[in-house]
Amino acid sequence: MDELQQRQQLAAYIGKLFRDSFGKGPEGVYVSFGGPIITVYVRNLMSATEQILMEQDQEETIMSIRAKLMQKLIPEIKANVEFVTGIELQEVYYDWALQNRSGMIVGIAREAFGPVLAEDYMGKEQLHDEIKSISQRAQKAPEKMNSYELNPRTIVVVRSGTLVLIEKELIRTGYEVPLKYTKRNVEKRFLHNNSHFEAILDRRVVDLFVDWDFARDKSVIVFVLNDMNNTMEMS
Repeated sequence: MDELQQRQQLAAYIGKLFRDSFGKGPEGVYVSFGGPIITVYVRNLMSATEQILMEQDQEETIMSIRAKLMQKLIPEIKANVEFVTGIELQEVYYDWALQNRSGMIVGIAREAFGPVLAEDYMGKEQLHDEIKSISQRAQKAPEKMNSYELNPRTIVVVRSGTLVLIEKELIRTGYEVPLKYTKRNVEKRFLHNNSHFEAILDRRVVDLFVDWDFARDKSVIVFVLNDMNNTMEMS
């Protein structure tokens, strides 16, 4: 099975999995490989119940319900990725952009799914500088940061060493869930309000996602991009 067939099979499986779990399938599921990273971008996923909750400003309730659901779905997704590609995922991150009805799953493996990614892409150094600045405002500058351009529409940034002492203590004493919700709100606000990303990358930012693995003190940021003059069209 070639890479295109693998991506199509995974997209079909995840689309059905979400349809069975949410009661409504996403409009589109787009799978990308690059080096040791796989991303799954989901568009137009929101059940009728969630839409009512959105209208009542109950986003936190939706995020809480989806977090519980993903605890069940992630092992199934990991197993299917390994079945289709032969590669085991070591880390899985996810986030939702409820206003856009979109979502992102990021998996990181020890092996490469496809060709080795180029070390550089346009605007990489400036992008890192902006993210370091945002990280420092929200918590602290990362001890280590790498980023990968999987394709012209997907950039994944992986950071480690951003947790401060008080956050580690909150995690230790059982406040991981509210801490993640709060950190996500704060950091995504900084990310969305940054006016430099599009100029740096010379592409429009269509969606932004961020998630953490507190046990590893790692996090990912995903930029979904599009050409300034074109509408969104993912392959």
